[in-house]
Amino acid sequence: MRGKFIIISSALLLGSLALSIFLSPNWYVVFGIILVLTFMGYQDMVQKKHTVKRIFPLVGRLRYVLEELRPKMYQYFIESDIDGRPINRVDRNVIYQRAKRELETVPFGTQLDVYAEGYEWMCHSMAPKAFDTLNHNPRVVFGNKDCKQPYAASVLNVSAMSYGSLSSQAVEALNGGAQIGGFAHNTGEGGLSDYHLKHGGDLIWQIGTGYFGCRDEHGNFEPNLFAEKSNLSNVKMIELKISQGAKPGHGGILPASKNTEEIARIRHVKPHTKIASPPYHSAFNTPLEMIQFIQKLRELSGGKPVGFKLCIGHKSEFISICKAMIHLDIYPDFITVDGGEGGTGAAPQEFTNYLGAPMLDGLAFVHNILNGLNIRQHIKIIASGKIISAFHIARAMALGADTCNSARAMMMALGCIQALLCNTNRCPTGIATQDPKLTVGLVVEDKKVRVANYHKGTIESFVEMLGASGLDDMKNITRSHIYRRVNLNEMLTYEEIFPSIKIGSMLNNEIPEKYKLDFAHADMNKWGVGVAETI
Repeated sequence: MRGKFIIISSALLLGSLALSIFLSPNWYVVFGIILVLTFMGYQDMVQKKHTVKRIFPLVGRLRYVLEELRPKMYQYFIESDIDGRPINRVDRNVIYQRAKRELETVPFGTQLDVYAEGYEWMCHSMAPKAFDTLNHNPRVVFGNKDCKQPYAASVLNVSAMSYGSLSSQAVEALNGGAQIGGFAHNTGEGGLSDYHLKHGGDLIWQIGTGYFGCRDEHGNFEPNLFAEKSNLSNVKMIELKISQGAKPGHGGILPASKNTEEIARIRHVKPHTKIASPPYHSAFNTPLEMIQFIQKLRELSGGKPVGFKLCIGHKSEFISICKAMIHLDIYPDFITVDGGEGGTGAAPQEFTNYLGAPMLDGLAFVHNILNGLNIRQHIKIIASGKIISAFHIARAMALGADTCNSARAMMMALGCIQALLCNTNRCPTGIATQDPKLTVGLVVEDKKVRVANYHKGTIESFVEMLGASGLDDMKNITRSHIYRRVNLNEMLTYEEIFPSIKIGSMLNNEIPEKYKLDFAHADMNKWGVGVAETI
């Protein structure tokens, strides 16, 4: 690190100089080499564009040398799986290139295996729309009949990541990028910090099972604290987190090493202790109470849009929530659908790998049920689960999403190199750590621009893809626009893989056979998990 480099380089310089003077002039060559390397190291510490070089002077240059060479072994070690396909450097490179505003075109065609099972693509049209005739900044208005302060959101926003899990510099850069680009920044369940508010970007305040930032000393929801913070002008929407894709039914974990005095003050907890959010909410116990609690949050916030986030598990439980909505005539303004493929450094491996429906399946299910019960018009849907590229946005919208949230791509725009040390407080890029020796490398003024660049480039690409498909509005994307190769000789549309449900059909007892048991076991007066269910 920086301190060690200064000590070691100084010792080597003095030692080689002494040897040159008192032993042999030949040592001047060594002294000269060390002097040049020391100068390069100090250059690394001063520059602000490359986080790894700034934190690890001289040694950090090896990372960028490898990145230029791009051997297969390097790609294997720094890349994680996206969408279940082993080849994903294309999506990764797009993020970095957009963030840095580098040339995005590629030679020699696609680097993806178009004949591999699972390869997906979007249909284009013989009558494409010109880019300059399209809306370059598509937005979606959140707010139903009970909302008094609707919010027009971008179609791509920052997904939930807490201060505490992320460094203050990372939070500032994300919010600064959101302010520049005019999109929203989800706070995560760790509370509303000064760093979320400093740059003036729009916020979605997430309330989790720990009620951080709006809890009493016993960990229960505190309405007065919530009302005070939710009425801040930066807070545009409220998201009640029921579950997240990486660890549904588990709750969150903040290691003691990350729980500083400041974080404890923000969350209203004791510092330097491991903080585990409970896996369930204490403010409500049934689907009916949950919907009533959402209405309470809406009233306390002055009528701002309020929704909830979940990863689909037992389908009957989601249906029971919908039944409660209809019974009370109270609807959340939005539902965020997370996927079991979501990522976090604080989740047990079995939860990450084997619990929760993948986002595409959950998204198609939620859209179908809301349509079938004729309540879709009250509720917007947000897709949150490995949204990386413009194609991922289009694919999610084809399944029913109105907007998308992205965490992984936004972190990579900040400079994340996927070192897989998020849960150790040793993130080498200063993003997922509270160690000041590491966070010093993340320069907010530079990284917030990169976040805004990535967002702008991805939205522009999304609009161009719409035009290429012959569409002039994102509302016209259907499941028939997306194809997936299921084997070498067979391709299916998403409409064939995820059949749509007619609006209002479930009210007329036209319930598909695969959902009949789920409806039979859906009880708005209790949470029920009685039967084995599959999507």
